[in-house]
Amino acid sequence: MLIDILNKINSINENMFAGFDSFVEHIGMPDWLCDAVIDSFHVLPLLFIVFIAIEFIEYFYSEKINNFMKNTEKASPIIGSLAAIIPQCGFSVIASTLYIRKFITKGTLIAIYLATSDEAIPILLAAPEQTHFVLPIIGIKLVIGICAGYLIDFILKDNKYIPIAQETDNNDEHEGCCKHSVSQRRKRELIIHPVKHTLNIFVFILGITILLNFLIFVYGKYAMLHVIFGKIKILEPVITAFIGLIPNCAVSIALTMLLIKGSISFGAVMSGLLSNAGLGILILFRHSENFKDTMKIITILLSVSIVAGLILDLF
Repeated sequence: MLIDILNKINSINENMFAGFDSFVEHIGMPDWLCDAVIDSFHVLPLLFIVFIAIEFIEYFYSEKINNFMKNTEKASPIIGSLAAIIPQCGFSVIASTLYIRKFITKGTLIAIYLATSDEAIPILLAAPEQTHFVLPIIGIKLVIGICAGYLIDFILKDNKYIPIAQETDNNDEHEGCCKHSVSQRRKRELIIHPVKHTLNIFVFILGITILLNFLIFVYGKYAMLHVIFGKIKILEPVITAFIGLIPNCAVSIALTMLLIKGSISFGAVMSGLLSNAGLGILILFRHSENFKDTMKIITILLSVSIVAGLILDLF
């Protein structure tokens, strides 16, 4: 049903951009550049709709989700993973803050990092022919996040929580991907932030699509990315897992575009998306007083992501 709705929306989208497409095609640009521009602009309306929906969820329900997380203790890996599945840029930041304050365990934090949804989902939803990837990506992230969270806490015996009443500082304000506050939401951001975020993602998509189309046009089936990954196929998940650590939404966009173009394996893409915890990693480095603990978290995150990617490639 969702796919049918998206297909109808896509048809409306194509009709809406018919004049623009014709104009671009007659400018005289190379085909690879023309295709990149047209494909990128077609994503704009659907991306905006998705980000508007996400913004409303964050604004009206994020506080309830956060408070519930603080009070559920043993169920936190499950609840945290479920909450993280919703595409948003602020939850990993909040999770890192809760961990630093000892409100959640290391397992819960890593479960949230692994399950954190990102730009991959909106981009795939904006392209109806690619929606068959959405449920597998969400399902795999959710299962791996929950299982890893409980396993990590069991092995590390990290099950000590500080009561909520001992929280001392509620005034910290952190910035999200578009320099907006993720701790103090404002009603005007219900429109302003989706607009900013849509434009930011559009720029990334346009740039990456142009680059990929150019490489494919120039090098054909021997495009640079195919050469790099083709000779070391087994190392794809390792490479993408390290790339995923980069705290920038451009990473998940790039991985998603590579998946759409068929340049890398599904396991490699999942490895990168699993390790891509967004801005949460930066918060750990910026505010955590225990550098060794932060490196332990990153090592575990990388290890789980790489192993998961390698296993997925076997199937």
